[in-house]
Amino acid sequence: MEILANPKIDWLGKKWIFLGISLFLALAGLVSILTKGLNLGIDFTGGTLVYVTFRQQPQLDEIRSALGRAGMKAEEVTLFGDPSENQVQIRMTRLATESTQDLTLESDKVIEALRTRFDQGQNASGIDLNNVSRSTLATRLQEIDPEGLRQKSSVSDFSGHYTELANRIVDYRTEQGGVFRNFSELAGAGVPASAVKALEQKAYLGSFTVLSVESVGPKVGKELQSRARNAILASLGGMLIYIAFRFRPIYGVAGVIALFHDVFITVGLFSITGKEISLNVIAALLTLVGYSINDTIVIFDRVRENLKLTRRADLATIINLSVNQTLNRTILTAGMTFLAVLALYLFGGEVLNGFSFALVVGIIIGCYSTLAIASPVVLWWQLYTDRRNKAAKAATA
Repeated sequence: MEILANPKIDWLGKKWIFLGISLFLALAGLVSILTKGLNLGIDFTGGTLVYVTFRQQPQLDEIRSALGRAGMKAEEVTLFGDPSENQVQIRMTRLATESTQDLTLESDKVIEALRTRFDQGQNASGIDLNNVSRSTLATRLQEIDPEGLRQKSSVSDFSGHYTELANRIVDYRTEQGGVFRNFSELAGAGVPASAVKALEQKAYLGSFTVLSVESVGPKVGKELQSRARNAILASLGGMLIYIAFRFRPIYGVAGVIALFHDVFITVGLFSITGKEISLNVIAALLTLVGYSINDTIVIFDRVRENLKLTRRADLATIINLSVNQTLNRTILTAGMTFLAVLALYLFGGEVLNGFSFALVVGIIIGCYSTLAIASPVVLWWQLYTDRRNKAAKAATA
């Protein structure tokens, strides 16, 4: 399939435009990294990350003050996901040592501090229907016996019925975004009216529910930082060896310089936008390294073929010819991949946002890095080699 028929674009003639764009993005990223730093995720910094959904729109200052009164310092208290869902991300300061025996203690303190502030005055003897576990709810329902089944059924049927009812309630709570806003919503889970009435008397709806908790120690975080860095460097080294072996050493050097350019600019944009760098993002960067080098290899392979077919043409002409010959293939493969990751970025949700953002940016940058970085490096080296050979011949003449 040909999108462009017989293109004859002077790509190397526009190399200074590409280099200017790359230089601007690289400098902007470097300045941002030096001034703002990188927003490393909990995977690399260590600490506790708690995701909470509130029944009503939360006041972030109240959450911070509640944690402060409990003697905890939250590095970040931010809205998470769609603002209408009232979800909050609480990121606690990294743990000082690895001697903490139970990292969930930090999250328990967060929950208790929020309960003290937002659920004060609730029925102390009742259960919080927005945070109760399946087993606890099943046990409580058996104690209350709102449907009066104790004398009408066997022990196993009695226990099984309320266990199944508790599972339906918790599953429906999850479907509703993790929080019930009023007891009437229980009807949607198929809860009998008698059970709803009993729960209104024996339970209460907490102001929030804890969606998930992530805890990582600082030693683990540092180890993950080291492994992530080593993984990227190892991938760049592997690409250098492969391309140098398959083509010529200068081609490998040019390809790795282009890959480093792609990764550095992508990381710089993460710093500029303040997006979090997690293990998912590292996976995206490694994916980017493999994807970006693929286009470089295809063009270099075509350059090698054309060097044999058009011996009288200079290298710049051959590189332009090779790029134009593979242009339709590049548009099709990169274009389709870009549309896929763009859809993932727009509709993939908060969890995959960093991963898809890295791929969206990386594909765009990788498409022109072969032209802006790899191809000019090969051309400049060839010109330098030619000048050096001429000078050597002139010296010996």
